[in-house]
Amino acid sequence: MFQSAIHRYLDTHKHNTIPLKAVLFDMDGVLFDSMPHHANSWHMIMEERGLHLSKEEAYLHEGRTGAGTINLICQRQYGRNATEKEIKDIYRAKTEAFNKMPLADRMNGAWEVLSKVKRDGLFSMVVTGSGQATLLSRLNDNFPNIFKPELMVTAFDVKFGKPHPEPYLMALNKGNLKANEAIVIENAPLGVQAAAAAGIFTVAVNTGPLDDKILLDAGANILFPSMQAFCDSWETLLKELTNVKILA
Repeated sequence: MFQSAIHRYLDTHKHNTIPLKAVLFDMDGVLFDSMPHHANSWHMIMEERGLHLSKEEAYLHEGRTGAGTINLICQRQYGRNATEKEIKDIYRAKTEAFNKMPLADRMNGAWEVLSKVKRDGLFSMVVTGSGQATLLSRLNDNFPNIFKPELMVTAFDVKFGKPHPEPYLMALNKGNLKANEAIVIENAPLGVQAAAAAGIFTVAVNTGPLDDKILLDAGANILFPSMQAFCDSWETLLKELTNVKILA
């Protein structure tokens, strides 16, 4: 079912096998159904300041650091980067707006697939562009005994956010992993680009309003329509990932 995509990955990156050890999960839109809240809060705060970022466009910038998003909009609208004060004020206001919204639910299928990953002797890591404490602090409450703080990469850890490969390269370093020893689960085009640039087999889950083609064009190796669909196919995918080989 997934063999052709796995063969293409192995051939492209000159690997013979995928000796899988870890699964690297994005957080917003993958583990939590939080992207609608992020999109709404970004749109509202930007409009209040005369900056224009639609809810739909917010999904395209998902995974970018807050400073990166603010700079991009200021460059487009004013032809300059935002000042440090503007970045601080806008991101603080966006965070406050986000925190006033209802807590995001776990994404359907997320807990189940994390449990399967652990059952199968692999470990999970979070690689997120988020710095939202309300979500970061909920990881252990919603997914107990899954994630370790030392095996997390957040907006506070990186200089370059997605689509730069730094977040996923840092995850490989923290997990003592080679690129072909992990897979990435992403729902955002910038996250897919970052994972692909890091040379990691990338699974896209389209949990938002974007066209599938956007995620595939960003570099996803395979795509599922939801986290539940990914969860339901986990056993098949794992078997094929670990069994497909290219002869040297």
